[in-house]
This record gives sequence, C-alpha cells and structure tokens, in this order.
Amino acid sequence: MITKPDKNKSRKKRHNRIRNKLSGTAECPRLNVFRSNTNIYAQLIDDVAGVTLASASSTDESIAQGNKTEQATAVGKLIAERASEKGIKQVVFDRGGFIYHGRVKALAEGARENGLEF
Repeated sequence: MITKPDKNKSRKKRHNRIRNKLSGTAECPRLNVFRSNTNIYAQLIDDVAGVTLASASSTDESIAQGNKTEQATAVGKLIAERASEKGIKQVVFDRGGFIYHGRVKALAEGARENGLEF
C-alpha cells in the first residue's frame, strides 16, 4: 500500500531544524511566521525570556481586504509598525518550516519595506 507523506509532519521537522540554529533576544527578537490555509500570523518572540513582544495576523479587522498575498504584505507592514513602537529594528526571520515563497515572502518584504532589518 502506498502512503502519502504527511506535509505538516515534514514541515515541523524542517521547523525544528531551523529552530536549532536561530534564537531571538530582546534586542533582536525572532520573527515567527505561521501560514494556514486561510490566514497568516506573525509574532516577535524573545526566546531568552520566553515572551511574545508583538503580534499581527490577517484576522485583524484593519487587514480583512484583498487576496491572501496582499493580506500577507499588510501583516508584514503591521508587524513592522508594532516593532518600531517597541523600539525594535533588527529581527531574526523564522519562516516556520514553510518555503520562502508566496505569502511568506510577501510578509517578509512587507516587513522590510517598513523598516525591519533581517
């Protein structure tokens, strides 16, 4: 019997490999991205203290228009604005095991356009 590989299990393995190599601090937090079928979420995480410093998602009322890629760009802009309010300019980008393409790339470019440095 042929079995289909579990995509989420493979993604989690990739994410664990990535997480072994990078970590966020208060000065340079980790920009974590999670992409579901309908929404995209971003968080700025301080791994040393174990706290989330800022978050944004496509479920926010100010973002609920356009297609998914446009929403991802808007989430990137929103997380960059919230980071600048907290005085954060540099981040470590954690793509969460997702391919750097499409919505994940749009979120990253939206954050870069508004002042975040990766």
